[in-house]
Amino acid sequence: MNLTINGQAVQTDTPADMPLLWVLRDQLKLTGTKFGCGVAACGACTVLVDGQAVRSCVTPASHLLGKNIRTIESLGSAEQPHALQQAWIAEQVPQCGYCQSGMLMAAAALLERNPKPSDADIDAAMTNICRCGTYQRVRAAIHRAAGATQTALQPSPRQGVTA
Repeated sequence: MNLTINGQAVQTDTPADMPLLWVLRDQLKLTGTKFGCGVAACGACTVLVDGQAVRSCVTPASHLLGKNIRTIESLGSAEQPHALQQAWIAEQVPQCGYCQSGMLMAAAALLERNPKPSDADIDAAMTNICRCGTYQRVRAAIHRAAGATQTALQPSPRQGVTA
């Protein structure tokens, strides 16, 4: 099977019904995409397919032939983090961190189609589950990343939070 992942053509010997998540993690060793629930409910496995947020745990790899698949590994790097990654840190979004790659990819899909989302837009698009409950910080980080082209990313003050 020939897939395009993170801008590169990849050939893999994969059963047609194998979920993309397992192709990424087990065959291609791209382990940033996480397994959470296996039923497309939690969003830990979210990747972008042609710019749309897709739950990879239930999407057969064979359905993605000819499509552009992006994983968290393509979002940014330590040297050049994506505006969302910078905002995630500035807003102190991660707690346990398990859901973060899926959250970031869902947020990236949102900002690609709507560069200035409202709170309602964010709430509608971000259907990923965070067991730590950082939803308000996720919303703040998305707003921060949306404004990153106009202002530099600076840590925001948090009442009651100390270093």
